[in-house]
Amino acid sequence: MQNQKKEQTLTQKVQSLAKRRGFVFQSSEIYGGFEATYDFGPLGAEMLRNLRNLWWKEFVHRQKNIVGLDSAIISHPRVWDASGHTESFADAMVEDLKTHKRYRADHIIESAIGENVDGYDLKELDKIIEDNKILSPDGNKLSKAKYFNQLVEVKIGTTEETKSTAYLRGETCQPIFYNFQLVKDSMRLKIPFGIAQIGKAFRNEIKVGPYFFRTREFEQMELEMYVNPKDADEYFEEFKKWSIKWLTEELGITKDKLRLRDQEFKERAHYNKVATDVEYEFDFGWKEFQGIHNRGNWDLTRHGEYSGVDFTYKDDKTGEEYIPNVVEYSIGLNRLMFVLLQDSYVEEDDRVVLKLDKKIAPYQVAVFPLMKNKPELVAKADEVYKMLVEKDLNVAWDERGNVGKRYYSQDEIGTPKCVTIDYTTLEDNTVTIRDRDTKEQIRVKIDEIYENL
Repeated sequence: MQNQKKEQTLTQKVQSLAKRRGFVFQSSEIYGGFEATYDFGPLGAEMLRNLRNLWWKEFVHRQKNIVGLDSAIISHPRVWDASGHTESFADAMVEDLKTHKRYRADHIIESAIGENVDGYDLKELDKIIEDNKILSPDGNKLSKAKYFNQLVEVKIGTTEETKSTAYLRGETCQPIFYNFQLVKDSMRLKIPFGIAQIGKAFRNEIKVGPYFFRTREFEQMELEMYVNPKDADEYFEEFKKWSIKWLTEELGITKDKLRLRDQEFKERAHYNKVATDVEYEFDFGWKEFQGIHNRGNWDLTRHGEYSGVDFTYKDDKTGEEYIPNVVEYSIGLNRLMFVLLQDSYVEEDDRVVLKLDKKIAPYQVAVFPLMKNKPELVAKADEVYKMLVEKDLNVAWDERGNVGKRYYSQDEIGTPKCVTIDYTTLEDNTVTIRDRDTKEQIRVKIDEIYENL
């Protein structure tokens, strides 16, 4: 009796679709790939751009007291001394004593006994592993836990003798902190105000995956809100509400698959007073893709100490002086895309559909000439295509195969509407508009297409 084919997980299905349709590729695939690095293909690039624009519009352009920043990826090494990263930015690692493969100790323990031990010290981790007789995934004994710093080192200089060690930024927020005074003064800002940034960060992760959930190069969208210390708790609560509202109402993520989880004291990063994770229920469990943090005055105090710059803020109206507290909104752009791909993936009858919100989908509409070998149909379809492009829509052009297959192809990449130009179009200037989710088709005049989208 032949073995039955093993059912694919949702992550495996999404991964297959993402490669087949041009969302995500393994980086350097022709050379065998490179662990935990991914390239975003034509459709993935469009989806990421849409998410960046939506986030910037909501968290910067719609806010009177929030401005943007685009900072360097490599900064002065003292930045990371001041931030505590050279000293404290480390994970506990264990090694398979036979294969010498390395793993994060907290992940090994959670996988074995289901206990969250994030933030435990080395002795505590060693004791749990010993008491529970936990082995490596290959069934071998594990080494004692030791710390592994996550900062990615780079060498800067023109000759070997003059090269010095610097770091790729481990998070995008540090330039927001050391530029506090410059932004405040140049933009004439008063507390409370925020600085936002979208950009790449790099971490030398021990354990990566699944898929592009945890990688060594990733993109963050972060907002640091500078507030009076007495107002920090209020902003912290407001950020949690704001976050869930944007994710559900603007992006359409299923509310029941989102939750807020307060971090235990041991889990918190060295700079956080309070931290809440925004988690999504992936097929591999509830996992964090966003954090809301009350960082207190840690960042400005430390950069002040290490740079000699005084970041004390004086309120012109009350005369009160204080180091501003920071309430942080930090979301992983790539993880957010992963959330959306899982959340929108639907299998219906004989088709797969990505039911993405039209603001997120790589294309808002596709245009088809019924037959590609009929010049009059192609010319008319080209007119419609150009008209919709002029309306600032991202439009797909598809003239391959039969129309039914084209519909299913667009369903799979999440295109909300398809417009077909046929022989009737040549007679009365009407087209067929087909809806992705319902498969319903309506007939409208060409000059009415845009309002029907």
